[in-house]
Amino acid sequence: MIKQELQKALNEQINKELYSEYLYLAISAYFAEKDLGGAAAFFGKQAAEEHGHAMKIFKYILERGGHVELSKIEAPKINLKGFLDVFEQTLEHERFITKSIDELVDLSIKNNDHSMTSFLQWYVDEQVEEEATFTSLLGRIKMVGETGASLLIIDGELGKRQ
Repeated sequence: MIKQELQKALNEQINKELYSEYLYLAISAYFAEKDLGGAAAFFGKQAAEEHGHAMKIFKYILERGGHVELSKIEAPKINLKGFLDVFEQTLEHERFITKSIDELVDLSIKNNDHSMTSFLQWYVDEQVEEEATFTSLLGRIKMVGETGASLLIIDGELGKRQ
């Protein structure tokens, strides 16, 4: 049986992951409205990935005999101004999620819950990948700019995401 403190923290993380899904859906819509289909598809896939992250925690809580308690998902608060701004904001968001995962790991260690610590290692590794992806894309956007042909090249590259 999972400890109440850990269950509460994991339920809060589910909410953060679902908020991330909403955020990336909003960004996908932003790009779709600007006829930038590659970026729209990239963020649509990112949204689906975040949903999967939430469901993985959902399942884990249940496997540990816990109770899943879903809470209100806030609407994304975004005011986007182009590719550079989007990737700056998404990198900042991923860093927030990394901090949250790190805090969960610390809590699992404090509670001597080896199962949860092991479970969370996947998220630790995933956040390294997420931050690296957004850092790289941000660097490339800064390098080529976001006007004219460079905008179309970036959009095309984003559309190739598997």
